[in-house]
Amino acid sequence: MAHGVHRPQEDEEFDFVLSMAKGPVLAYFCGTWPKAVEACRAMDAVVAEVVREYGTRLTAVRTDMTRCPGPTKRYGVTGAPTVVLVAEGEAVASQAGPMGLAELRAFLDAHL
Repeated sequence: MAHGVHRPQEDEEFDFVLSMAKGPVLAYFCGTWPKAVEACRAMDAVVAEVVREYGTRLTAVRTDMTRCPGPTKRYGVTGAPTVVLVAEGEAVASQAGPMGLAELRAFLDAHL
C-alpha cells in the first residue's frame, strides 16, 4: 500500500484500502458543510505530518462523509472532523472534533 493519505471516492474504495493495509488505519471523516470544511482542512496538515512520522506503521484515509456513507455509518460517525483508528476492520478508538498535532500523536500513542 502506498505511503500517504488515501482519499477514497466511494464505499468500496474505502473498504479496499482497509483490506490492503498492513496495520492499523487512521480514518478521518470530513464533511462538506462550511464549518466542517475549515476544520478538516486544518486536520489535513496534521494527519499528513503524522503519516510522515509513523511511516509504514500507519495507513491514513481521508473520508468524505457524503461520498462514503457506509463507513460513516459503520463507525458511528456523526460529525466532522472525526478520527477513527481501525484495526482488522474494527474501530479501536475514535474522537470527534478538530485535533492538533500533539493531540493526534497522543491519541495514536494511546491506542496503537
